[in-house]
Amino acid sequence: MISGMNTFGHDHVFLGQDHARNERRIWLVIALTAVMMVVEIGAGTIYGSMALVADGWHMSTHASALLISALAYLFARKQARNPRFTFGTGKLGDLAGFASAIILALIALLMGWESFLRITSPVPISFGQAITVAVIGLVVNLVSAWLLSGSGGHHHGNGHDHHSEHHHRHDHSHGRHHGDHHGHTDNNIRSAYMHVIADALTSVLAIAALALGSLYGWLWLDPLMGIVGAVIIAQWSWGLLKSSGAVLLDVLSESETLPDEIRGAIEGDGDHITDLHVWQVGPGHHAAIVAVLTPQPRDTAFYKERLSSLGELSHVTVEVTRAA
Repeated sequence: MISGMNTFGHDHVFLGQDHARNERRIWLVIALTAVMMVVEIGAGTIYGSMALVADGWHMSTHASALLISALAYLFARKQARNPRFTFGTGKLGDLAGFASAIILALIALLMGWESFLRITSPVPISFGQAITVAVIGLVVNLVSAWLLSGSGGHHHGNGHDHHSEHHHRHDHSHGRHHGDHHGHTDNNIRSAYMHVIADALTSVLAIAALALGSLYGWLWLDPLMGIVGAVIIAQWSWGLLKSSGAVLLDVLSESETLPDEIRGAIEGDGDHITDLHVWQVGPGHHAAIVAVLTPQPRDTAFYKERLSSLGELSHVTVEVTRAA
């Protein structure tokens, strides 16, 4: 049996390409969110708008969730070369994303409950002042979303430069054409983006409710919009829980084609893969353990060369066994 474990030293830094930029932008968004949070809570209390108070308090929980994301980026960067993390710190972002998804779910529950209480016990609303503050809150949310949208927060990122972060034998060829298929999503920045979008949604619903309420005297519309927002945010939370949880549990999506591409690159001429494990170790980075059964054993470097065009593979171990 020939083991493909590398005998020379290499690091296991599996951070996303935009890790540093995402970290800086999240800290900026935290500052914006904290300032607007104080303004909305104060104004909502003074002017009697439940939607505005809810938006402010939800901003406070979003600020806390954003802080989780920022600290996850900081810790992952500081500990990236700590040998105790045997496959690097790339998954810390997914752990932070999972925690943020739970916070989103709690926010949705609180929104729904508080809105229900306001339906049963309506209070007077100073519509003009409340609308003004809600519009300012929306602007802040949109600016925050813009800051995060260019960081992979709601879409797949571009290819990652493996040369700068890894020293594995297959890294001289990247195969960027695979970038649209294999886990480039950074669930940490995605969770931050979803939090500010949830804030923006709450602001939009508050503005709509306050505007219609001022025209027709519908005080019940303000808390009703809070319930609508709670349902939508709960759906977003569930989606984030599924995607980040899958990475933490090493579950590949049904649309993931990397295992098939590995088989296509290795199998043939009597070579057959008997055992294959593929999992994500960071945004845009996958590891694989490949067991090959062959009548003509070759050095593991031969098989790693066959996989060199798969740019998402940042760490590969090959095991070769002679067929009986």
